[in-house]
Amino acid sequence: MFKSLLQLKNIALANLFCLSGLIVSAQTNLNKKAASELAASELKAQLAAHKPKAETEWTAKKIQYKNFTMKFTTQIFGDKPADGRSLYISLHGGGGTAPAVNDQQWENQKKLYKLKEGVYFVPRAPVDAWNMWHDYPMDELIAEVVKDEIVLDDVNPNKIYVMGYSAGGDGVFQLAPRLADYWGAAAMMAGHPGDAQILNLKNLPFDAFVGGKDAAYHRNELVAQWGARLDSLQKVYPGSFEHRLHVYPDLPHWMNRKDTIAVPWLASHKRNPIPKDVIWIQDDILRDQFYWLGTDIASAKQGQKVRVKIDGNKIDIINNQDDILYIFLNDNMLNMDKKVAVSINGKKVFKGKVSRSPDIIRQTAAVRLDKDLIFSGRLTVKNGRVTNS
Repeated sequence: MFKSLLQLKNIALANLFCLSGLIVSAQTNLNKKAASELAASELKAQLAAHKPKAETEWTAKKIQYKNFTMKFTTQIFGDKPADGRSLYISLHGGGGTAPAVNDQQWENQKKLYKLKEGVYFVPRAPVDAWNMWHDYPMDELIAEVVKDEIVLDDVNPNKIYVMGYSAGGDGVFQLAPRLADYWGAAAMMAGHPGDAQILNLKNLPFDAFVGGKDAAYHRNELVAQWGARLDSLQKVYPGSFEHRLHVYPDLPHWMNRKDTIAVPWLASHKRNPIPKDVIWIQDDILRDQFYWLGTDIASAKQGQKVRVKIDGNKIDIINNQDDILYIFLNDNMLNMDKKVAVSINGKKVFKGKVSRSPDIIRQTAAVRLDKDLIFSGRLTVKNGRVTNS
C-alpha cells in the first residue's frame, strides 16, 4: 500500500536527522585520516587568511603590536630547498643608550653574518633599553615574524634560528630557552645570561661565544659558568642539552668575527617539534604553551616547573606545579587509536582513548601556522586528576 505524503515526509525527516547525527558524530570523533585531512585544510585556510597582514607588514618593513613598532630588514641567500627556506633572526647590540647608538648597531648587524641559504632577518629593537630583546612584547613580535615568513617566504618552521651579539646576546640567553619550541638552534655572542631558565634548553642546541677579556658585567666568567652548567646537565640527561662553548682567551668584547662559525653550525640542526621529554619553567614573561604542553595563562606564575615524558602510549608527569596543565597530542606522538596511560609521580591516574577533536585541530592550526604543532587531542590535568577534554 502506498504511504501517505505525510508519512513519507516524516520518514524523510527522520532519515535526515539520523544522517545529521552521523555527520556530527564523525566530526567530533575523527579517525586518523579525517584528522589529518582537516589539519591540512585548516592550515591552508589559516595561511591564506594571514597572507594580507603579512604582505602589509613586509611592504612597510615594520611590525606593529599595540604601541610597539619593530622595524626590520631581510636578505635572502641561496636557492630555496625542497623542504622550505631557513630563517635566521639576528639581534643587534646596544641597549639602554641613545637611539642613534642602537641604530648604528642595527646597521652593523645587517652586515655581520652571511648565510649559505636562508632568510637573514635583522630587526631594530622596538625600545632603547638594556632588556630590549627579551621584555614584553618580544614574544608576540617574534611569533608574528615567524608566521609572516612561513606565509611569504615558505620558511620551514623546523629551520628557524636565533642569534645575537652583545645586548643581542642577552636577548638570545633569554629568548632561546623561553621560546625553545620555536628554534632549530641558538647562538649567543658576547651576552649576559642574567636569570635565563637553562633547563628549558633540554631539546635546543645552544652555541655560546665570549672573549676571555670581556670582563664587563662579568660576561667572560658567567658565559663560561653557563657552559659548565650545560656540561653537567648533559651528563644528567644523556642525549639532551647539546651545546658548544667558545671562550677566546685573548679577545675582548669584539671577537674579530670568530663567532661567524656559528652560522654553519646552526644550519646543521633542525628543530624537533615534539620531543618526548620536555622540561618547562615559566620565565618572567609568561607563556600558555611550550612544545606540546599548555597551561591557563591566568594562573601561570614565574618559576612554575613542569616535566612530562612520553614513551609509546605512556605519559609520565614527573613534575607539575601548574594549577592546570594541558597535554596536547597528535598521531605523530603516539597511537591515538589505542588507550593512553597517564601517571603522576609514578601513580596511574588515567587510561583511555583520547578523542580527536576538530576544535583542537582548528585552534592549534591558527596559533602558530606550524604544521608540526597542530594537535588533535588534549588531556587536562587538574587537582591530580586527568580528563580527556
